[in-house]
Amino acid sequence: MAIKTQNRRILDKARALFWKKGYMSTSMRDIAAAYGCKPANIYNFFPNKEDILFEVLREEMEQIIDPIRHLGEDDGTSPEDQLRLIIVSHLKLTLSYRRSAKLLFDVSLDNLSRPKRKKIVDLRDAYDQIIRQVIRRGIDSGSFREIDEKLAGFMIASMITRTRLWYHPKKGVSAEELAGFIFELAVNGLRLKK
Repeated sequence: MAIKTQNRRILDKARALFWKKGYMSTSMRDIAAAYGCKPANIYNFFPNKEDILFEVLREEMEQIIDPIRHLGEDDGTSPEDQLRLIIVSHLKLTLSYRRSAKLLFDVSLDNLSRPKRKKIVDLRDAYDQIIRQVIRRGIDSGSFREIDEKLAGFMIASMITRTRLWYHPKKGVSAEELAGFIFELAVNGLRLKK
């Protein structure tokens, strides 16, 4: 248990440093200093900086996918309710303390070895597949108009992830209000026109 707690703390410190200084400019020495130990101690938990980056990215993707994974097989819930769940759960994570990882995902994949990059891309693809299935289910049920579900999924995910760039609770909108706004914008773009 203590090791997992230490790993968690190291990852949190590294995530913040990767955002603040950039992955390439952050050294193991920086991570150790932020954690409050000598650099050699970090190597007891992670063999190198790439493994730390991989764990940061893997963890975020798992936390995005886990609450919605069941939607891939859910034919009982309305597509609109499924879409709302995707948006709310993804936005909640995006605006959590992990928002310090702003765009880390997009710029850091190139710093991973091919096998590690593939694992992260596979997780991202799993997310994309779930959102496409929900949109397709809405089209097939007549709730949504015929639309390119792949492109629509990319646009919805982009709206959510880009909030990391500008969102602050002091800007006059709560996270709940923002989730509602994104949902309404997305679902109104998907609905059949009457």
